[in-house]
Amino acid sequence: MRYLILSDIHSNWEALEAVLAAARGLYERIICLGDLVGYGADPNPVVDWVRANIPVVIRGNHDKACSGVDSLEWFNEAAREAAMWTLTRLTPDNLKYLNALPKGPWESDGMTLVHGSILDEDEYVVSPRDASQVFPYLDARLTFFGHTHIQGGFVLVEGELQIVRPQPAKGPQYLELVNHEKYLLNPGSVGQPRDGDWRSAFLLYDSNLQRIIFHRIEYDLPTAQGKIRAAGLPVHLASRLGVGR
Repeated sequence: MRYLILSDIHSNWEALEAVLAAARGLYERIICLGDLVGYGADPNPVVDWVRANIPVVIRGNHDKACSGVDSLEWFNEAAREAAMWTLTRLTPDNLKYLNALPKGPWESDGMTLVHGSILDEDEYVVSPRDASQVFPYLDARLTFFGHTHIQGGFVLVEGELQIVRPQPAKGPQYLELVNHEKYLLNPGSVGQPRDGDWRSAFLLYDSNLQRIIFHRIEYDLPTAQGKIRAAGLPVHLASRLGVGR
């Protein structure tokens, strides 16, 4: 089976469109690791499309906050303002859908899916130290996570932790999976990358070939930024898209 793995779309319709166009014909099933909404100006188009096309979706922290499931207490000012804006604009059907999204971890086709961590759906796994605390609790050989907006992840090789950090400037990055190794991989963010590369991030997983391919793709950045400004959302949310931070 060939999978398209997405995460952290964040109401960025232009980014999602570009990813889908780039991946067309390369996958048979899509999985999303959460945060469909928040930050961007197109929550309804994104959720409409996800509802119709992605059978496996787990919730992210912004999905919870923007649908009233969780408090905005821990959000910074810009994220809180965007969440409140989103909550007032979601259609009733989309609000209901986000409200009912399942919590990770979620087991699907031999993979474990989480938004943040298997220990806490809102935990950030950024450093090797973070990952080392998670690996002992992973039963599946392959776990996909999001939340950090950083493409890459970690692999455990004979008890030694190694960092997986793609080099997107060199084009698609291939990772051949080895049976006795354990993987904790992040596709990166579709709608708001934070690893210094503004381009949308996603990955493809071929379970037959046991191969991961990390991708980056340009999208219509000026339109996405213009929509954020026109919506009256914090200007910072538009400017940060251009620098991948």
